[in-house]
Amino acid sequence: MNQLSRRGLCLVLSAPSGAGKSSVSRALLEREADLRLSVSATTRQPRPGEQEGVHYHFRAYEEFQRMIAAGELLEHAEVFGRCYGTPRAAVEQALAAGRDVLFDIDWQGHLLLRQALPGDVVGVFLLPPSLEELERRLHGRGQDSTGEIARRMQAARDEISHYGDFDNVLVNHDFHHTVDQVRAILHASRTTRARQPWLPGFVGGMLRG
Repeated sequence: MNQLSRRGLCLVLSAPSGAGKSSVSRALLEREADLRLSVSATTRQPRPGEQEGVHYHFRAYEEFQRMIAAGELLEHAEVFGRCYGTPRAAVEQALAAGRDVLFDIDWQGHLLLRQALPGDVVGVFLLPPSLEELERRLHGRGQDSTGEIARRMQAARDEISHYGDFDNVLVNHDFHHTVDQVRAILHASRTTRARQPWLPGFVGGMLRG
C-alpha cells in the first residue's frame, strides 16, 4: 500500500478585490508544505520587485495569443485590459506527481479550469462581511483613486454574483478562522476516493485476505 500515491488537486481561491484573497493565499502557502502557487502568464508589465517565473510569466501580447492558439493555456481571460492565463504543462505535471496547486483566479478562470480538468478542481469563494466593509478596505489601501475604487466595487458586485459557481463559499469575517476553514477543505479534498488510486488494490487485497 502506498498512501502517498494520490493525484494532486487544483485549489482555486476566488474573491472580489479587497476580500482578503491574497492574504489567505500567502498564509496557505506558508502552512501547507505540499501546496504550490500556480504561476500565471500575463501581458502586463512587471512591477518593482517582481521576478519572471516567480510572480508571473511575463509575455508580449503576440506571444500570449500564440500560447492560446497552441493550446498551451488551461484558462485565460482579459482583466482591465491585460491578459492572464494558466500554463498547462506545469499544472498537469504537478497533478500527475501528486502535488497540489493553488490558483488565485476569478470566477471565469475557475469555470474554464473545471472544464479543462474535470474532477481535479476544488473551488473556494471568499465573501466580504459586507460591501461597506469591502469599500472601507479598498480605501484603506491608499493605492487607488476614487474612480478606481468605484470601478473595483462594480467589479466586486459582478464577481460576488457568481458565488453559486463554487462548491465552497466562506464569509471572511475573521482572517485566521478563514485560513483554518480553507485548510480543512483542502485536507478533506485530498482524501476523496478519486484522489487515491491505490485504494481498489488495497481494499481488494484486504478482502481477499
